Amino acid sequence: MLEGLNKGIDGKERCWWCGDDPLYMSYHDHEWGRPVHDDYVLFEKICLEGFQAGLSWLTILRKRESFRKAFQRFDFKVISEFTEKDIERLLQDEGIIRHRGKIEATIHNAQRVKELIAQEGSFSLYIKQFQPASRGTLLSYESLKTLSITEESKALSKDLKQRGFKFVGPTTAYAFMQAMGLVNDHVNGCDFSGKSF
Repeated sequence: MLEGLNKGIDGKERCWWCGDDPLYMSYHDHEWGRPVHDDYVLFEKICLEGFQAGLSWLTILRKRESFRKAFQRFDFKVISEFTEKDIERLLQDEGIIRHRGKIEATIHNAQRVKELIAQEGSFSLYIKQFQPASRGTLLSYESLKTLSITEESKALSKDLKQRGFKFVGPTTAYAFMQAMGLVNDHVNGCDFSGKSF
């Protein structure tokens, strides 16, 4: 077995980070690194990456359905109209991460993404501008385990911040790029690396 792979009970080789938790494995197998073009799904992903800062991704996955319910399935048009009353409601919601700054940032970013789409045509088309020109073959475990920021994630973070987005530092931007398939960071040898990146 190549370094950085974890063999599941189904005999499949997966990236080391998803371990043997069924929810994590399902996310790895069916979502992570798969190209996403739907603006609402992209908005959900970037918001959840912001909520994840300082926490484990598995914590966010376990709360994702509660987040979707609390934030109207991440409909940025609806969220952009949230008021202080909504913030107080969300701060009482035990199903989500009750962090005022991150909740306020989600509402603020919903307003910003509406502006971005009006300017760029879609969130998806905008994000595509930051795709690395070439990544070649799948990366090794040694390369991936230290990779958390790239020149492209720095550029994406900088541009989003200039547009007024919050909780979108270069590490969060890179995790978002991985999650929504702008890069394919399944480790070399993973059975779920995909063919359409």
